Amino acid sequence: MEEASHAYEAVERTGRVVGTLAVCINDYRVTLNENEKTEDEEEQNTRLKACHQRCANRTLKVLEKNGSIFIKLGQHLSAMNYLLPLEWTSTFIPLQDRCPVSSLESIEKMFIKDTGEQLSDYFSEFAAEPIGAASLAQVHIATIKETGQKVAVKVQHPALAEWANLDLALTSFTFSALKRFFPEYDLEWLSAEMDFSIPQELDFALEGQNAMRAKEYFSHIPELPLVIPDVIWAKKRILVMEYVSGNRPDDLDFLDSNGIDRDEVSAALSRIFNEMIFGNNAPLHCDPHGGNIAIRKNTKRRGANFDVVLFDHGLYRDIPLDLRRSYAKLWLAVIDADEPRMRKYAKEVAGITDAQFPLFASAITGRDYSVLKKSVAMARSATEKKTINDALGEGMLQQLVQLLGQVPRIILLILKTNDLTRSLDENLHTRQGPVRTFLILARYCSRTVFEEQVEHIRAKGSLFWPANSLRLLGAWLGYMRVELKLEAFEWWLGFKSVVGMT
Repeated sequence: MEEASHAYEAVERTGRVVGTLAVCINDYRVTLNENEKTEDEEEQNTRLKACHQRCANRTLKVLEKNGSIFIKLGQHLSAMNYLLPLEWTSTFIPLQDRCPVSSLESIEKMFIKDTGEQLSDYFSEFAAEPIGAASLAQVHIATIKETGQKVAVKVQHPALAEWANLDLALTSFTFSALKRFFPEYDLEWLSAEMDFSIPQELDFALEGQNAMRAKEYFSHIPELPLVIPDVIWAKKRILVMEYVSGNRPDDLDFLDSNGIDRDEVSAALSRIFNEMIFGNNAPLHCDPHGGNIAIRKNTKRRGANFDVVLFDHGLYRDIPLDLRRSYAKLWLAVIDADEPRMRKYAKEVAGITDAQFPLFASAITGRDYSVLKKSVAMARSATEKKTINDALGEGMLQQLVQLLGQVPRIILLILKTNDLTRSLDENLHTRQGPVRTFLILARYCSRTVFEEQVEHIRAKGSLFWPANSLRLLGAWLGYMRVELKLEAFEWWLGFKSVVGMT
């Protein structure tokens, strides 16, 4: 009976996806055919926007009805306003707050199945209501019976295991079908990324290993105010970790009322994530949105009076050394507004052609291409943002879809990290704008290039040979140029703070 019920629901889930997909494809084909019959651009846009909205509404119903991984897909699509029409992204925004909550009874059953124990055997207290819920899991506060330690228990939604493979297959089928009917909008890279990332995110034992690896790495850099909660134990669907709380990084009232400098928070975030990108053998956290970061006050820390708490370590990547070095050189070229070098390293990093370069440069920096020829450290104006949005509406969208489909997957994830630090900096409304974060970026890039130069010099023989000593001196002077520039700027910030200058 249970197998028959499962088969029936599988058919229902598949039918919803395939049926809605067929209706939407037909709706777009009819709309585009109608648009070819008129040259009135306003009429064409009105008809196409209406089609976008109809199809987005139909798709939203399917995502909500099927739940599971489809909720996560919808959340991801809602954030892709640089790639999808406004009608789609705005329709999916409610999914950000419609995460499923699994019952305590279902959690108890899963705990028994996975550990052989009841919740009460291990925990003296286990909160019935989760403190947070996401598309794949929810978190409960509990107390370990044996030690009395307060912990956070992350538990996977029990229903996910039943449908994960089918839902991933349906997602892949959907994007393949869209590519077949609309080849100019190839989004198969998105389903390929989900096929790779979702199984990792569903393995909480792997998440525990990632967290401990990141914690160990940053333990050697105590000047960075990063806190990663200890992992007590982990299984595939259950993760028990040290309970650490804090406020969102964009909670400006919390920061201001506790005397936490927004500029210092921005700088700390910039250093942490640049270390992940450019550090030797550093692990890169690939889901760094505001909900996975917390700020807590810490008056005992030397330097900063706060901690940056990093959660959700399910998705990590390692950046190959050659790619990291080329990426560092690309950013140094961007900061120096050196277009020939930008084009050279864009090709090394992602195989970007000269024709694709302006679009890639805008995608990687979040800036209009004309600004990059002046200074990327300039604050983004409302006019610049409108220029970028207008460009996407005037035919650049199709090129961007194709571009993102060809660049290495790791570059997409690095772009995601760039977007995080950029948006956090803007949301913090820092006094200095993006200038300081770009100087910090330059410091990490120049360090990476300097390390490569030293490696090449060592390969030529002893560093004490006269020729090698001169090469080393030149490399060191190039590195110190950026280092001293940042040190002087940070000294100036400190001086302004002491004397009360804004």
